[in-house]
Amino acid sequence: MPKRPHSMIQEWRHLSLLHWKIDPACLVPYIPDGLEIDTYEDNAYVSIIPFMMVGVRPRLAFPVPGISTFPEFNIRTYVKHGEKAGVFFITLDAQSRVSCLYAPYAYGLPYRYAKGRLYVDGSTYSWKSKRVEGAEELIGSCIGTGQSMLAKPGSLDEFLFERYCLYTLHNNRLSIAYTHHNPWSFRKAKADVITNTLAESYNLGILDVLKPDLVHMSDGVVVHTYSIEDVAT
Repeated sequence: MPKRPHSMIQEWRHLSLLHWKIDPACLVPYIPDGLEIDTYEDNAYVSIIPFMMVGVRPRLAFPVPGISTFPEFNIRTYVKHGEKAGVFFITLDAQSRVSCLYAPYAYGLPYRYAKGRLYVDGSTYSWKSKRVEGAEELIGSCIGTGQSMLAKPGSLDEFLFERYCLYTLHNNRLSIAYTHHNPWSFRKAKADVITNTLAESYNLGILDVLKPDLVHMSDGVVVHTYSIEDVAT
């Protein structure tokens, strides 16, 4: 992590993590120069993640009701620069006009405004999202099927979870933002995806957008995020 203080505090809560195995060539149009598509056993992955952003605020501030907590629905993939593995976001759909204005300006992140809901009923998370401009939708639910666990070293779970930075293209410069939190605790899960025109709107090589290859769910983590910095080239 950077030696300077973190800039933001937030919680990522009630996550459903839907993963699809794809041909790395399908990601090439989306990945900025300077990044390498990261693979596990020669396969690339994209993940769709519905969850709640909770208590989002600057480091020395308090959460603001109606602004600091909102549902988010993102599509991410897995990349690296040199040996530093991270994530890269294809889109971040969120019911937060503040994030949709601030995050592209401050981080270069491709936020889009969407109306969304996330419901928690015991071990079942249900979610629906519809983009205001374009009407792309994600509707479905996720139910846990196993005990909570941590990722084993060298496993696909570790590949998908244990990444502590994101890469972004900000003002046409490749940048990195670090995220500090405890290791992920998660469960295996099953998903019932009813509608996924969100994924269909991108040419990602997903064979069946209603049937992920692997599903996890997690109660989440408390996160400290850092302002972005240029990637050394």
